[in-house]
Amino acid sequence: MQIGPYTLKNNLIVAPMAGVTDRPFRQLCKKMGAGMAVSEMVASNSLLYGSEKTRRRANHEGEVEPIAVQIVGADPDMLAEAARYNVANGAQIIDINMGCPAKKICNVMAGSALLRDEALVEKILKAVVKAVPVPVTLKIRTGWDKQHRNAVRIARIAEDSGIQSLAIHGRTRACGYSGEAEYDTIAEVKQTVKIPVVANGDITTPEKARYVLEKTGADAIMIGRAAQGRPWIFREIAHFLETGERLPPPPISEIRQVLREHLQDLYDFYGEYTGVRVARKHISWYTKGLVGSAQFRHTLNQLESRAAQEDCIERFFDTLAQQNDRLYYLEAEAA
Repeated sequence: MQIGPYTLKNNLIVAPMAGVTDRPFRQLCKKMGAGMAVSEMVASNSLLYGSEKTRRRANHEGEVEPIAVQIVGADPDMLAEAARYNVANGAQIIDINMGCPAKKICNVMAGSALLRDEALVEKILKAVVKAVPVPVTLKIRTGWDKQHRNAVRIARIAEDSGIQSLAIHGRTRACGYSGEAEYDTIAEVKQTVKIPVVANGDITTPEKARYVLEKTGADAIMIGRAAQGRPWIFREIAHFLETGERLPPPPISEIRQVLREHLQDLYDFYGEYTGVRVARKHISWYTKGLVGSAQFRHTLNQLESRAAQEDCIERFFDTLAQQNDRLYYLEAEAA
């Protein structure tokens, strides 16, 4: 998989997810086998550049290359400015968000709402490509509703505008995250353009990854929600695509260690107050399906300090360590 001058180590990409794909999570997924990770979206509004949140999102210190930053907005000039700002702060690839279905994004005609205005899409893409010397990529959906699937036309506009890679979530804006992703539209886009195409949506297992690659002919796949609390999914998929064999699920001891290291990075990155609160959702994802995890999560969500949070986690995993790992797998399979 090639994006501009960057050759990815494989064709597995971490999807940009607001509030999730911060630097600690991106680094972890890359360590676990992802070839690239795209940042959570950064607003194009220049007034936000001075905010603590925006500074954190522009922090790529020590991050494994290539560094891909996603920007969101609806004004071509502001998006061009945002692209320049992020390149100046270390971004090596700029990704434009035209796929987010969230109301607060679409209500300002950004994200997937832009798919309704193909002329504006073209203006935005050309403005951003012209503004920066790095590759510009695009994330879209198949259209804004099932009666208006225009991904093929958008893909042609993207290619003609200089976009160097196109990721497509197999749902429309109206679908949100409901129902099942469809891959026929992605396959049609792949047949239409020469730039790399990345398939996204409902890729939750190694077998599904292989199916989607074969079904769509895509150059790569993008994984989002399935990696939450399960960053080793990239290792599992890579192994399966190479050998046709499934790796065994990680033992409790490895889940514990991965969680420990992830939390350490979160505390260091955000500071204790925010880090503890950001950590709660990740801990919930990691422990889903583990024996006794419902009560554990209820207790943990009441804790306000790093020390209390770490102590609660250690006691929970100490209890699990006294049981057979197979208990976890049975519980996880039933969850």
